[in-house]
Amino acid sequence: MNQLFDFLFGQYAEYNPIDIWLEIIAVIFGFLSVWYSKQNKIWVFPTGMVSTAIFVYLLLKWGLLGDMMINGYYFSMSVYGWYIWTRKVDASHVTPISRTTPKEKKISIAIFLATLLFVYVVYTSFDKWTNWTAYVDTVTTAIFFVGMWLMAKRKIENWIYWIIGDIISVPLYFYKGFTFTSFQYLIFTFIAIAGYLAWKKRLNNNLSTL
Repeated sequence: MNQLFDFLFGQYAEYNPIDIWLEIIAVIFGFLSVWYSKQNKIWVFPTGMVSTAIFVYLLLKWGLLGDMMINGYYFSMSVYGWYIWTRKVDASHVTPISRTTPKEKKISIAIFLATLLFVYVVYTSFDKWTNWTAYVDTVTTAIFFVGMWLMAKRKIENWIYWIIGDIISVPLYFYKGFTFTSFQYLIFTFIAIAGYLAWKKRLNNNLSTL
């Protein structure tokens, strides 16, 4: 039992206790954010902003620039998404769940490629190509950037990006030594699958009433 505990949490022995508690708080608010997103509730954004703000601080302290940029982007996109989700499209309706248009698909590809280039420049500038995880970070950063943009636009395809990115992040964060965060992404994967199914049902119901 002790060996299992050491395997999962042994790396935290060298961490500042405050940082451990901050990571746990960030994970809890991250859970809340994804859960509210699944429920199609506006609280996805304020809870997400708390989580990402804490992670920006921790990841900067730990020197994980790619992950820090992801969370900084999440924070800014949460502000944008909060506005989009509450914006009235007519006198009585806010922005609904919808599918991506051909134009938005092209923008998604552009965001993905631009993010790859941006992270490459940042990692090169700070000489961060020191481990294979940096290359995986680059890809997951691009995936999550697109996913967050689509979620802010209330597009159902955002869940597909979250599912792919979450699956990759589970072993990645565990390898990096952040067990709580790894568990977070594991649970995120299941919530994202449930979120996609829930949004698809809402979307189909909305289309059937038109």
